[in-house]
Amino acid sequence: MDVILIAAITVDGFIARHRNEAITWSEDLPLFKKQTMGYPVIMGSGTYDTLTVELTGREVIVVHREDDPGKVLSALKSDRCFVIGGGRTFSRFAPFLTHLYLTIHPLVFGKGIPLFPDLDSELQLRFMKKIPVKKAAGIYQFQYKVLRAHG
Repeated sequence: MDVILIAAITVDGFIARHRNEAITWSEDLPLFKKQTMGYPVIMGSGTYDTLTVELTGREVIVVHREDDPGKVLSALKSDRCFVIGGGRTFSRFAPFLTHLYLTIHPLVFGKGIPLFPDLDSELQLRFMKKIPVKKAAGIYQFQYKVLRAHG
């Protein structure tokens, strides 16, 4: 199964300014919807609480700290799923990731919630392709294949 991390991030690698931020700066929502439609989306309860719209057409799985990522994934009946946030959930699911879809936005927060706040080992990536999101603003989604975790 493909386990894809999909995220909008700032140039300095943050996914939000603070825990309760409802993201309004992301330009990739139409692409996000197109890519995730029909597939399970996994998120932490904090991310779920910040959603401003329902994710219709997708099975929404809200995980908590005590949930085992391997068990969550093994219960899915799909060839693909998306891990959509937040940072702790990205870190917990990192050993299972097969791909990263990162849309880099021209913002610098300086501090905030990093993409992987609790990563235990490095991820080696191979660039696959970039998809234009908003060319005039220089916003693209970069897609990577995860080769392996490296400790």
